[in-house]
Amino acid sequence: MDGQRLPARAGEQVQSIFKRYPPKADLKVVAAKINQNLVGLDAPVRSSCRLKPVTYADREGTAVYRRSACLILYEAVKELYPRARVVVGQSLANGYYFDLAGEEPNPRTLSAIEERMRRITDEDRPFVKEWMSIEEAVEYFQAESHEDKIKLLTTTRVTEVRLVGCGVFKDILHGPVVPSTGFIDRFQLTAYPPGFVLRFPRPGRTDRIPQLSPQNKLFQIYKETKDWNRILGVTEVGQLNELSLSGQIGELIRIAEGFHEKRIAQIADEITGQRDRVRLVLIAGPSSSGKTTFSKRLMIQLRVNGLRPIAISTDNYFLGRDQTPPGENGQPDFEALSAVDVPLFNRQMLDLLDGQPVDTPVYNFHTGQRDDRTNPLRLGPDDILLVEGIHGLNPRLTASVPPGQKLRVYISALTQLCLDDHNRIMTSDVRLIRRIVRDRRFRGYSAAHTLRVWPLVQRGEERNIFPYQEEADTMINSSLLYEPAVLRTYAERFLLEVPTDDESFGEAYRILHFLRMFVPVFADEVPHNSILREFIGGSGFEY
Repeated sequence: MDGQRLPARAGEQVQSIFKRYPPKADLKVVAAKINQNLVGLDAPVRSSCRLKPVTYADREGTAVYRRSACLILYEAVKELYPRARVVVGQSLANGYYFDLAGEEPNPRTLSAIEERMRRITDEDRPFVKEWMSIEEAVEYFQAESHEDKIKLLTTTRVTEVRLVGCGVFKDILHGPVVPSTGFIDRFQLTAYPPGFVLRFPRPGRTDRIPQLSPQNKLFQIYKETKDWNRILGVTEVGQLNELSLSGQIGELIRIAEGFHEKRIAQIADEITGQRDRVRLVLIAGPSSSGKTTFSKRLMIQLRVNGLRPIAISTDNYFLGRDQTPPGENGQPDFEALSAVDVPLFNRQMLDLLDGQPVDTPVYNFHTGQRDDRTNPLRLGPDDILLVEGIHGLNPRLTASVPPGQKLRVYISALTQLCLDDHNRIMTSDVRLIRRIVRDRRFRGYSAAHTLRVWPLVQRGEERNIFPYQEEADTMINSSLLYEPAVLRTYAERFLLEVPTDDESFGEAYRILHFLRMFVPVFADEVPHNSILREFIGGSGFEY
C-alpha cells in the first residue's frame, strides 16, 4: 500500500488495516481496491495483495457514496411513508432524479424525508449485509411487493443473493457501500416536479453542494424515453429478460427501432419547416452516442423532404499538430476548441450561407497538418449543411453565424432502463460498452486500452460538451432499450481479455458483473440501419 509492504493478519478487514496504517489521502476513505477490484471497507484481506484506498475524489468512491446515500433515502421513506413507492431515475443536476408514488413530493414531504435522513446519518447506523437463498429472497420481496426485484432475481439464474440495509428497508447489494451511515454527511433533497432530486457534492469537493442548474431540455428527453419504455412495457431489466426468454424480443427490437426512426423523421421535419432560414445543422454529443449513424439517417429523411444535405466535419478544421494545445497527458488535445481554426470555420460558413464558393480544408491525421488539396463547395437553393463534431453546441464555434440560420441537435445514449425500482444503470455505461465493442472490433484497441482512456474522454466531455447541452434546439436519445442484451454477446468476450494485473481490471470486472444481469440476445434481428450497428458491425452504411 502506498509503495510499502505491510504485515496484516489473514482475514483482517480493510478498515482495520487502514486504522493501523493511515492511507495518504486528502479526503475521507469510503472504499478500497484489492488487486484492482473495488471492495467495501469491511472486506477481509485473505492473502497477500495490493491494497489501495478509494475516496470521494475517485469515480468509484463517488459511486459508493451515492449508492449508500440512496439506501439512506429508501430507509427514510420506508420509515415515514411505508406505503409510498420511490423509484430512481436518471442522473440530473449533480444528483439522481426520483419519482415518489403514493405521496406528494411537496416541500413539507421532502423536508420530512431529508430530516429523517440526517437523523439516520447522525445515528451512524451500520449497513448490515446478509446472504439469502433465492427462495428466501423471493419470499421476502413478495411480502414487500417488489415484483421488479423478483423478476431480476429469477431471470439471472443465481442461487443466492446478498441483501443490505440500515434499518427496515432491505435491497439487493449491487456494489460496495460505506460501513455506516455516518460516512454520508453531504446531501440535499430538491424538488424537481413531478419528482425530486437527491443531490451530492461534486467529486473531490465534499465541502458544499453546487447551486442547482435546471436541465429542462434534457429532462424532457428523459421523460420521452420513459414514455417509450412504458409503451413497450419494459422499465426494468427483469422485464427485458422475460421477453428475451419467452422469444418476444424481436417485436420489442422492431418497436424500439421504430421509435428512433420516428424521432429522426420529426427532427428532419423540424429542419424542413424552417428551410427558409435554417441552412446549418450542428450535431454534437459525447463519445459513442451514435452521431455518425444518426447523421446518415437524418440525411435520408431530409432527402425525403426534398432537401440536399451536405456533411462537413469540424475535424478538417484542426490546426496543425504543432499548434494544437497539449492535454493532461502532454499529447495534443484534439478535443479542445482551441485545437480548431475557429476564425476560418466561421468565415467559410458565412461564405457558404451567402451562396459563395468555398475551398474547405482537408486534414491529414497521419501528418498532423492540412493537405494541399481542398474540397470545393457551394450551396444550392435546396442544399443544407450538416456539421458533426463535439463542439457543435458551443456558441463560440459558430459565433459569426446568425442564430436564426442554424439549428443545434444534441444526441446522447441516455438509458432509462433500471435494474429495479431502486438501482439505476449508470448513464455513461451504455456508451462505454458501445466503445469497448467498436474499438476492439474495428479500431484495433483492446478493452483494457479503452477502459484506461475512458476517464480522459469523460473529462473532455465534462469540459467541452455537457456544459452546452441546454443550448440545443432539439435532442435525441440514441439509447436502445434492448442493446445491453446484444452488446453482452460481444463485450463479455473482450472484457475477459483484460489482464488481472492491469489497472483497468476492476472496471472490467464491474462491467462483466453488470452485463451478466442481462439475458443475452443475438444480433440477427437488429436492423442494418440501426445506430447499434455502428458499434457491433453489419451496418448498411459506410463509415
